[in-house]
Amino acid sequence: MLRTAAAGAVLLAAPLAHAEGTYEIPAGAHFSQEKLAKISDFFKNEVATGKIPGAIVLIRQHGKPVYHEAFGVQDVVSKVPISDKTIFRLFSMTKAITSVVAMELLQEGKYKLDDPVSKYIPSFANVKVGVEKKAEDGTKTLELVPPNRPMKIVDLMTHTSGVTYGFYGDSLVRKAYRDANIYAGDFDLAEFAERIAKLPLHNQPGALWQYGHSTDILARVMEVATGEKLSTIEREKLLDPLGMKDTGFFVTDPAKQKLMAEPMPNDSDFRVGHINDPTKVKKWESASGGMVSTMADYSRFAQMLLNGGTFEGKTILKPETFKELTTDHVGPGSGVDRDYFYFPGDGFGFGLGLAVRTDPGNAKPPPPGDLGELKWDGASGCYFVIDRKQDMFFILLEQTPTERQRIQRTLKQLIYEAMEN
Repeated sequence: MLRTAAAGAVLLAAPLAHAEGTYEIPAGAHFSQEKLAKISDFFKNEVATGKIPGAIVLIRQHGKPVYHEAFGVQDVVSKVPISDKTIFRLFSMTKAITSVVAMELLQEGKYKLDDPVSKYIPSFANVKVGVEKKAEDGTKTLELVPPNRPMKIVDLMTHTSGVTYGFYGDSLVRKAYRDANIYAGDFDLAEFAERIAKLPLHNQPGALWQYGHSTDILARVMEVATGEKLSTIEREKLLDPLGMKDTGFFVTDPAKQKLMAEPMPNDSDFRVGHINDPTKVKKWESASGGMVSTMADYSRFAQMLLNGGTFEGKTILKPETFKELTTDHVGPGSGVDRDYFYFPGDGFGFGLGLAVRTDPGNAKPPPPGDLGELKWDGASGCYFVIDRKQDMFFILLEQTPTERQRIQRTLKQLIYEAMEN
C-alpha cells in the first residue's frame, strides 16, 4: 500500500474543513479512502512547492494499515525516494522511548517514583533554585534559594524537576544554561548530569511543567540503577523485544548512512542548542533528543502503546504500569503550574513521558482528537498520536523544522475529517 508520490506534480493544498464533528468521534469509526486522499494531495503540494524534501505517513487501525504513503525524497542532493527504511532523526520523540524503558525499570523495582534523584546522582543534593529578583531600575538578578523538597524521579518523568533547556525563552536560568556551554567536548551521561547539577533549577521541584534535560538526568538514574549504559538498557528492554533494529543513537554502517533523511538546505537549523549528527559517534547518548528511527521501527513502538503495553505476545509494560505512564500527573490538584512554554498544549495533560488529552481545550470548535489520546513530537517534525478509543495510531516522519507545526496540525485535521461513523 506504500506509494511514493512524484515530487514534480503541482497540486493545490487540500483546504481545511471546519473542525465540527472531528472531536470525540464515537468509537468504531472507519476511514473514507476518498477523504484520506486529501492527505496525499496536501503532501504532494508541500514537496512540489519546495517547502519540504519529503515525508512518510502511516495510519494503522485495528492492526492494519489504512493509509501508508511516502512523499518526495530523503534529501534534495541524492534524490533517493523516502521509504519505510529511511532513517529520521527523532529529536524529542526520543523521550517517549526513554520514558517507556524507564517505566520498565520502575516495574522491575530498580527505583521508585518518590526516590530522590540524589540517591543515584549525589550532586543533586546540593542543587539550588534560581529566583529572579527585579530592582527598581528594572534590572534582574538571580537569587539562589534551597529547594522546598528534594527533586524526585517522578519530577524528571513529568518535566517538573526545574531542569530546563537553554535554547528557548529569556529567563535568567535559561541564560545560565546558555552561558554554561553544557554541550562542549565529548562527554557521557554521567558528566552531563554533573554539568546540569551545577546549574540552578528554573523552578521548585514539582511546581511547573518545564521542558528540558529532565529525560537525560532520568537516563543517568537508569544507568546508575542498572550498572549499564543507556543504549544497552534500551536495546535489551525495548528495541530488541520489539524488533526495532534500525533505532538507536548512531548510524555507523555506511550503507545505512545513505538512508538518512535530511532537511531542505535552507531549513537545516533545528534550533535545539546543539548539532545532532548521528553519523559521528560520541559518548553522549542523548535520552531527550538523540535517537534515530524508521517508519518500520517506530510503528512497532506505536502499536505496542496502542495495545496497552504488549506486542506480538510480549509484555513490555504491565497494565498497571501502562496506566501510570498514560495518566495525567500535572492536571488540576497536582500543584503543577503551566506557562507560555507548556508544550503538551491546550486540552492536554502530561503522564510520565507522553502528553494525554484530558479535555477539549479552549478553542472553539475544539481541535480534533479523542479524550485519552497520547502524543508527542520533535524538533525535526516527527510526530505521533495514539488514539486507543479508535484503536488507531498515526505517525509522521519528516525533517522539516520550520514547517513542522503547520504540517502536524493539518495532518491531524485531515485524518480526523476522514473518519466516518
